[in-house]
Amino acid sequence: MEPLKNLDATVTPLPRGGYLVNSPEGYIQFGSPPETIKDTMALPNSVPRIFVLPRAMFDWRKGINLVDLEFPIYYNFFLQRTKTRVICTRDQSARFMKALQEALFGPKELYIEGDVVGAENGGYVPGLRSEIDYFRGSIRFRDVLSLSMFEEGSISLGKVKIKIDQDGDFEVFFGSKKTAHIPGVIPCKPMYQIGQRLPEPYKPPLFGVTCLGPSHGFDPTANTSGYIIWLNHAGIMIDPPINSTEWLESSNVNPKLIDSIILTHCHADHDAGTLQKILEEGKVTVYSTKTVMRSFLKKYSSLTGEPVSFLVRLFDFRPVYIGKPVFMHGGQFNFFYMLHSIPTIGFTLKFQDQTFVYSSDHQGDPVLQKKLLDEGVIDGERYQQLQNFPWDSNVVYHESGIAPLHTPIDYLNSLPKKIQKKTVVYHIAKKDFPKNTNLTLATFGIENTLYFKTKAPSYEKTYMILNALKHLDFFESLNVEKIQEFVTIVEARKVSKGEHIIRKGEVGKYFYIIRMGNVSIQAEGLIGRKLLGTYEYFGEVALLSEVPRTVDVVVETDVLLYAIEKDKFLSFIYGTEFEKTLRRLIANRSIETWNIMEGSPYLQRLTTYQKTWLESILVPKEFEKPGVLIKEGKSLEQFFIIREGEVEVSKESRVVAALGRGDCIGAINRIHEDEMAEFTVRYKGPLSVFAVERNDLLDYLEGNPGIGMKLAYDYHLRG
Repeated sequence: MEPLKNLDATVTPLPRGGYLVNSPEGYIQFGSPPETIKDTMALPNSVPRIFVLPRAMFDWRKGINLVDLEFPIYYNFFLQRTKTRVICTRDQSARFMKALQEALFGPKELYIEGDVVGAENGGYVPGLRSEIDYFRGSIRFRDVLSLSMFEEGSISLGKVKIKIDQDGDFEVFFGSKKTAHIPGVIPCKPMYQIGQRLPEPYKPPLFGVTCLGPSHGFDPTANTSGYIIWLNHAGIMIDPPINSTEWLESSNVNPKLIDSIILTHCHADHDAGTLQKILEEGKVTVYSTKTVMRSFLKKYSSLTGEPVSFLVRLFDFRPVYIGKPVFMHGGQFNFFYMLHSIPTIGFTLKFQDQTFVYSSDHQGDPVLQKKLLDEGVIDGERYQQLQNFPWDSNVVYHESGIAPLHTPIDYLNSLPKKIQKKTVVYHIAKKDFPKNTNLTLATFGIENTLYFKTKAPSYEKTYMILNALKHLDFFESLNVEKIQEFVTIVEARKVSKGEHIIRKGEVGKYFYIIRMGNVSIQAEGLIGRKLLGTYEYFGEVALLSEVPRTVDVVVETDVLLYAIEKDKFLSFIYGTEFEKTLRRLIANRSIETWNIMEGSPYLQRLTTYQKTWLESILVPKEFEKPGVLIKEGKSLEQFFIIREGEVEVSKESRVVAALGRGDCIGAINRIHEDEMAEFTVRYKGPLSVFAVERNDLLDYLEGNPGIGMKLAYDYHLRG
């Protein structure tokens, strides 16, 4: 993760994405995916002061902000004592400034009363506006930022001229000479450290904390802050860092083990990976105050160009309140507002006999807090709140960083030895951590997970069974009686690596759900590797169709399974929506459907679980004579996957594409929004497709809200 130290060419692709042009007017950076500042800090002229916003400001496929300029702006203003110049189109300027408002200066309007229990009856409400104004001081946008806009697709910067061509790409001229061609769509390249990859899939503990990144946004040597709390063998991600899913997968941790997020505030080093996590498989629950969530939604609505009403459908929001406990996975959380430049929450956590506190970003220096009291920035009650930080917790996870926004490490290092020994310092570069101390520096890596020793609750095994059930696509259709029945019919089994769970030709006796580990499906003619993992199921075909097993299922790692005997399984699903789903899946599932999806450049991005779910809603259709599949301007009622044959795509009578086997027809996002078709799709000869009806597709998107946007924004029609 070493930064660049020299530039060997006029145009340099940055390791994390974007392009750097070494021009007569200084470095000009095109696009700024998260953390690209770490790529440029060590260059002779340091961080660029000129940035050009790319055509797309957000990458839906990866869930990444492509104009993440918070840290370059901070760096240039506070360290370089200069403004950052941003070049963009007029349409981009308004969106960019709205997003930057939330991050740099916080929301223009604050209604903290809505976050505090009892506020309407005179309960104490912290004066966050006064605190935010103090940290902002006299700084205004014009002090940190210079905004320049393309006029008729062109802009001049001294000896440099930049033009936008007809494809939306950038042409760079030094004087009259064309020197560079920069793509308008900026690539993103994940970079992170993982520590040691586990030899076997990770088994979450009863209670633990895994650090995903211990440092801050200006440290090129380490991952930016973020961590996971494990409770009852399930994960809650705190302020997901960018590329945290890749981090987990590279460490051999199944991302599906994490079904919740706590978002503490909207600085880029804390919220950059949140939407990325939301767009993964399944639907996650996000916990935060209404104030922080409003800020997050405004910021990312501006960046993505999508309305807030659309973004809120991508996840389940659970508001948390100051003065009211929230229970997640058996743990009791209590939230409070910290002292920071924008609204920021910390929390305490109690699970069984263990306690934990997280400060989040916070100015914890008592000297500064007393100064704020004396100057009337905070009142006496707020001062007492800040002074009464819960140091009595068993483990203290406390940030540290550069004043005045963060707690000085010298203060933490002056705490009593007893407190230091249980304090893990987070959000700090290793070089800034004291050598002589009893504090512990947070260490990233799944192998460095902090485990809490505590007695297991009486409901532990039942909770794990229900957690597996919750992650299955049929869960929401079950009533309480069925859920009770499920608990009584599952049998936990451990199977060792290399063993066969199912052999082709055997009589089917069990249905299986994977609780932990991986198995492979092996069949002749199967393209690629069909690997199933946590919360995926198999074995239903032989039980419902009364035919012998059709594939081999081999254990790739040691696995923990939930097995359900045939008669119990058939009784459990009888008359349910899940029975209908499975029968459709059996009718559609084949080596062909898997191979089509595996060979499609678009559908291959789906997880195995998403492909299985999609198989269950496919309807085969055949067209013999030439015809029109979709007509421009008409309602989109179906989504299609081509099995055999070709189609011609046109817009306003102009042919724009020809599609064949494995390609998708019908914009998923437009179907979701009930919008009219943008293109006409014709077939001139026989055509075989799989169709997905609108209602089935809407149910599918409800359970996997990120799919529509990931496919839609890659190819105008093909998604």
